[in-house]
Formats: sequence, C-alpha cells, structure tokens
Amino acid sequence: MENKKIVIIDGNSLINRTFYALPPLTTKEGVHTNAVYGFVNVLYRILEDYKPDYMTVAFDRKAPTFRHVAFDAYKAGRKKMPSELGAQLPILKEVLDAFNMHRVEIDGYEADDLIGTIAKFCEERDVYPIIITGDRDALQLASDKTKVLITKKGISELEEYDEIGVFERYGVTPKEFIDLKGLMGDKSDNIPGVPGIGEKTGIKLIKEFKSVENLINNLENVASDKLRDKLEEFAQQAVMSKRLATIMLDVPVEMSLGEFEIKNPNEKALVEIFNRLEFRKLVEKLKINDESNEQPMNLLETNIIDTVEEIDLLKKKIKKTGEIYLKVLHDGKDVRKNIISGISLIVGEESYFTDTKNKEIINGLKDIFEDSNIKKSGYLIKKDLLALKSYGIFLKNIAFDLAIALYLLEPTRKSYEISDIAYEYLNEKVMSEEELLGKGKKRINFSEVTREKLIEYGGCICNTVIKTKDKVIEKLKEYDMEKLYYEIELALVDILADMEYEGFMVDKETLNEIGKTLDEKINGLTEEIYDQAGEVFNINSTKQLGVILFDKLGLDPIKKTKTGYSTNIEVLEKLYNKHNIVPNIIEYRQMVKLKSTYVDGLIGVINHTTHKIHSSFNQTVTATGRISSTEPNLQNIPIKMDVGREIRKVFIPKSEEYLLLDADYSQIELRVLAHISKDPNFIEAFHKEQDIHTATASKVFNMPMEEVTSLERSRAKAVNFGIVYGISDYGLSENLHITKKEAQKYIDEYFNKYTGVKAYMENIVIEGKEKGYVTTMLNRRRYIPELKDKNFNVRSFGERTAMNTPIQGSAADIIKIAMIKVYEELKNRNLKSKLILQVHDELIIEVHKDEIEEVKEILKSQMEHALHLDVPLKVDMNIGSSWYETK
Repeated sequence: MENKKIVIIDGNSLINRTFYALPPLTTKEGVHTNAVYGFVNVLYRILEDYKPDYMTVAFDRKAPTFRHVAFDAYKAGRKKMPSELGAQLPILKEVLDAFNMHRVEIDGYEADDLIGTIAKFCEERDVYPIIITGDRDALQLASDKTKVLITKKGISELEEYDEIGVFERYGVTPKEFIDLKGLMGDKSDNIPGVPGIGEKTGIKLIKEFKSVENLINNLENVASDKLRDKLEEFAQQAVMSKRLATIMLDVPVEMSLGEFEIKNPNEKALVEIFNRLEFRKLVEKLKINDESNEQPMNLLETNIIDTVEEIDLLKKKIKKTGEIYLKVLHDGKDVRKNIISGISLIVGEESYFTDTKNKEIINGLKDIFEDSNIKKSGYLIKKDLLALKSYGIFLKNIAFDLAIALYLLEPTRKSYEISDIAYEYLNEKVMSEEELLGKGKKRINFSEVTREKLIEYGGCICNTVIKTKDKVIEKLKEYDMEKLYYEIELALVDILADMEYEGFMVDKETLNEIGKTLDEKINGLTEEIYDQAGEVFNINSTKQLGVILFDKLGLDPIKKTKTGYSTNIEVLEKLYNKHNIVPNIIEYRQMVKLKSTYVDGLIGVINHTTHKIHSSFNQTVTATGRISSTEPNLQNIPIKMDVGREIRKVFIPKSEEYLLLDADYSQIELRVLAHISKDPNFIEAFHKEQDIHTATASKVFNMPMEEVTSLERSRAKAVNFGIVYGISDYGLSENLHITKKEAQKYIDEYFNKYTGVKAYMENIVIEGKEKGYVTTMLNRRRYIPELKDKNFNVRSFGERTAMNTPIQGSAADIIKIAMIKVYEELKNRNLKSKLILQVHDELIIEVHKDEIEEVKEILKSQMEHALHLDVPLKVDMNIGSSWYETK
C-alpha cells in the first residue's frame, strides 16, 4: 500500500518566486496579480503531479523571531518587499481559503520552523512530507521520508532532493548541511558564518570534522595556518550562525492530521475571486475540472407554442406585463434571407418557445414585436432584429442588451460568450454556441439541432439576461454610464442593423476591371524582379527573398529571425535606395494585397440577390468605443495610394435616382483636445477658423502665419496629430525624417505655446495612475493597468493610451450621437435618403436627388450640434456618383 503524502508549501518563498518569474499582470483596475496567478498554477501542478492526501501552506509573520533576539542583524539589509508583491499576499490567502486549504503562520516563528515541525509530526505518523520552497535552507529537512522540492528556473522546474540527493549534490548529509551553513553563512538572511569560507572549503571541513562544534574542538588538526586562525577568531560566530540556520522541529503548536486533509474547494468563491482577478483561463480550468460541481442553469418549464390560439393567450400576457426577454435562433449569412429555427421568450415568470414550422405563429407575434409600448431585452439583440427583418418584422423598443452593457463595463474583454457570462456572474452552466453547433467545417446550423436543445439554449440565454440584468444596471449607474448606455449605445442597435440590411451597392464590372489592371501590374513587376534578381524565385517566400537580397545581391541584412533573414516592410524601407529591386518588391506586395484583399475579397462577399455588400457593424470590439466593420471591413478601404483609392470607384448608389453624400468631421480629435485641455491658443484658433496646422506652425516656428511654408505646415500637422497619440521624440523624428534632438525641440516648443495641452497630458496620466482608468467626455471608461507596469515600454504605452483615450473615445461618442440624430431626422421626415456607412469621423448617405439640399442641411445641423464643445464642430461635405468622387 502506498504511503500517504503531505505537501507543505513555503508560502512566502513560492509567492516571491512567482512574482519575479512572471511578467507583470494587473486587473483593469490596476490590482497586481502575477504572483497569485503563478502561485495558483503551481498549486494545480502540484496537486496533479503528486496527488497528496494532505496539504498546508506556511507563511512568515512580521513579528521578530527568536533569531532576531539572538542576533540583532539577522536579516538586516534584506531588500524590502516590493509593494506590488506585498499587496498580493492577502489576495493569495483569500484564494487559499477559497480552496479550503490549510495555512499556518505564528508570531515569533518563521515559515521554515513551521514547515520543519509539521514535517517531523507527519514523519512520526508515517505520512511522507513533500516540501515546496525556493530556500535551500530546507535541505536540512530532507530524509528517507521527506523530499524537498526547490523551485528552479523561476517556477517552471522543481529540483527534487531526499537524503541521498542532498549527499550526492553537496557531499554532506542533510543534518551536516546545517553545519555547512554555519561556516558559509547566508547573505540573504545576513547570517555571517566565517568570513572567507565558501561552499567548497566548507564542504571539505564538514566532511572531515562532521560538525562545527567538533571542528572548533579540533582546530589543531586544520592543516592551513591561515584557515586555522580564521576559525579560531570566528569560532563563536560559526556556532551562532549554525544556530540561526537551524530550522526548529518543535514549534509549540497543536496539530492533527485531519486539519491538513485536502477538502473540496469552495468553487463559487473561487469563481468570484478569479473573475475579480480576471483569471479567465483559471475560470475555464474550474469549469473543465469541476463540471460535477457546476450548477446547470435552473430553467423554467417551457411552454411550447404550436397553435394560433396559444399565441393569442401569450399576447394577452405580454401586453399585461409590458416586457419580454427574447432570443431568436437563426441561420444564414445572407442578411436578407435569415432562416429562423426557433424563438425563446420569457414573459413574467413563464418561459415559451416556438419554431417556424407554422408561419402563422411568427406572423402572430409581429404586432407584439412591433409594439413600441412593450420592452424587449436580450443578448446581442441586433442579430435578433436582423433575423426578424428577413420575415418583414421590425423589432421596436429595445430596452436592454446584456452584451452591450458588459462591453461598456469591460471594454477590453476578449469574449462576450453567453456561457462565460453565466458562469462568471451566476456560477451556472450554460451551453455555448460552439458546444451546440460545433466549429469550423463540422459546424452545423440551428435548423439541424433538436427542438429540445433549441429550447434549452434559447431559454438559457433569456434566463442569463434576466438574472444578470439588475446587477449590470447597478454597475452602469455606479460608473455614471446610464446616459451613454441608453441614449447612445442601445439607440445605435437599430441603426446599425438598418445599415447592415440596406448595404452598399457595388459595381462588380468596375471591380473586375480594377482586378485586371492589378494583375497586369503584378505580372509586370514580377518579370522586372526576376530580371533584377537574375533568376525566377517565389517572391512571396521570405526565405527565398532573403537569399536573393542578402546572399546573392549582397545587401546588408537589417534584421534576423530564428528562421533566417527578415524581409518585412521596415527592413525593405531601410533598403529602399540600396538596390532597384527593393522598390519593386514593396510595390509588388502592395499590388498583391490590393488584389487579394480588396478585389478578390470584395467579389467574394457581394450579395447575389441585392448586388450589394452587407458589412457587419460591431459595437463590442474596440476599446476606444469606435464602431468596427467586418466581413468586409469597409472602414479599411485604402485611401493613401492612388491605385488603392481606385477601389472606392466600385461603391456606388443603388440606382440613378441617388447619389452618395459624404459628411466628414473636420479635425474632430484636435477640436476635442482643445475642449478637454481648455488651451486658450487652441480654442482661439478654432474660433477664428484659422487653419489649425498653419496656426500651430506659426506658434512652434515663431513666424507670422502668412510666412508658413507647406513644409512647415506639414511638420506642424505631424506634431499636432502626434501629440494626440502621445508621440515621442523618436516617433516624430521617424515620421518627419529629422533628428531626435530636432523632434524634441518641436515637441518642447509646442508645449511652451500650448500650455493647456501640456497640463492636460500630464494630469490625465496622473489621474489614470490614481484611478486605474480614464474616461471620455460622456464617461466611457477604459482601464489602463499598463500605467503601473515596471517595464518602461509597457508603461509608456499606458501613458500614450491614457492621453489618447479621452480624445479618441470622445470623438467616437460624438460621431455616434451624430449618427443617431441624422438617422432619426431622416426617418421622422420620411425621406428616401438613407444612412449606409460610418467610417471613423465620416457618415455616408445614399441621398435621393430630390432631397440633396434638405439632407445636406440635416447633416450640417445635426453633426455640428451633436455635442456642445468650447470650439465649433465643423463638417465638410462632398457629393458624387461613387465613393471615390466624394473624397
């Protein structure tokens, strides 16, 4: 029968090791967590690898021990524990308590003494101790029963010692190891030992004399006169050092094996702590390892709606309660042809489900869905709205969307998957969409899932929304985000769905022509590159290109990677003037990307029915609050290169009765900066409608505005926008191709003239460090843990983010307000013109030719009065028969 085991962890040693072994980690609120995260991972590994029957964690206390009484200088001069580590100790103890793990600490005794006492106690009861520590003092505890595991290479490896292992490594027994420490001393604990005696000499002496005391009593047998004199002079210090290094085995503490037994963790408490510490992977680990303890969501008994009569009864209940929670389960990549497989509803305290086999039932719910007096709450409700639109049903009065609310509270969260939300907020198991449908090539449709599974999945989503809603709304109130949530983000859901549904017409014939032109350019460049290289090779292969450039043509390698030469764009730009092949390679890559991404890519997503591109507009992706566009990303259509701009020619109005009207905010981020910073020079320039870059050049270069050249204006423009993004002297020097010294001079001169901007930049970083986050004008919050990072580069990134977020985030909020106001005005006036695209600071309207002047007036009025600033908001408008013509 295998002997029972106890794992005894040196808590202070292990948390110290994990703190220095792992890169800094902080929560969004700036709480340091790397040491705790590392500790818990080691804990899991130990439990898995050693499968102990008992376990305990021993900690030091601040109170002095008997060693401090014996020797005043004991541990004197030891580096003070960093505050980032000290703050994690109480958190670790909270985690251990949630694990229901025994821990011990006693005034007057070190963790080592507690470990030694517990190890001896367990040995006497035939329980085999395994000690986990980074302190080699513990090797004296190794025996035929006790193993000492020393953390090595940070925490990734453990070095294992028993009695034989200590002897093989040091040539002394574990007991003699104490005498070795008496001679060598220990710098980390300020144990003096005998000056000049190191490990090699110490081992030799202990091998010969077996103990410090025996050595001192037989000094005449020490061969070296110098060593003998040294030992005679420091004899008492050696004895004292041995005493200081000796781990106690008899700390007066009552104990029983039962208290060390491993118990089931308090999973609910662990989930709460891990979520608070943002340990997503550990939450997942709990889900995987403890599925038996997971509480499946307690669902209401579902009523199946199969008849028109049942619909009528349901509608009466809905009108009485005035609110429904819903989830529409649907398939279809075609935004105009969604196929609904089922609809889950919760009304009051009753759950309902209907599928689409009987279209009369779906149509029977139409007036409920379109009733503006009935509140609708859900999760990613834009998808529900689009699915219903395919059936001619328009969902009205969206009251709550869980995903969008969580996005405002946690904007940098990677996933808003319903199963994660249910687990983190409710500690309840909910099937994920991936579990239900699979992924990749094996993914099935909702239409292929059994009715039972559809009922369960839809019901779980509705239940999760209901159960988390109040808690999330309370948090929104606490963060003063109610207005941002209800009046902006929630109001946008319907608008974005409408934009997706409407789509943007594409001239496929023109797109194909551009594709042919690009193919010709690519083929021409390919031949030229082959000629210059003197051979045919794969231009797209980094390895083959590296051989051509650096081995065959003899160019100097700029950067090497593990697999060979780097040929990325930074490298090629530095080699631009070194050989004619390099500009051709850069252009070749640009042409290939344009062809694959913006020609082939766009052709692949043109809707066969509408001949339009229906991009998805996402509210829960960017940390800044900007809307993102995917499948395809219409916000990323090239603008800088002439050939890239040609792509915009394919985006056209839906018929000859319409044109495209582009309304673009003029320098909105700089205007927001002027408002936030209250800088008088900035504000004055905007009120006088001066060209802001010319005005800046005039201030920075100390010259009248009329004498500012295009080069000086260009440089001032780079400084203006660079300041918005917290640019450094290095970044500005790279952008303007000037020296760092000159760039720093520009920045210094800028701040001398724009003192309000300088004060804002300094204060917002201080505020971010104090609070752990910064906010936009409308209280959109972004947490920036990087501000407290020890690493200079990471901290610098945090500072730039702190400076930029209130500016970029406020600009994002303003364009969203403008979208809402413009959309509502077009709708209220019952105009044919429609908002079809938003790209950063611009709105694109598909405007009916009869409504051009009216829509221009709407755009100007609503966009320029979206939000009151200390400087005027200005809009530039252009009209054309393609997107290209509007720019």
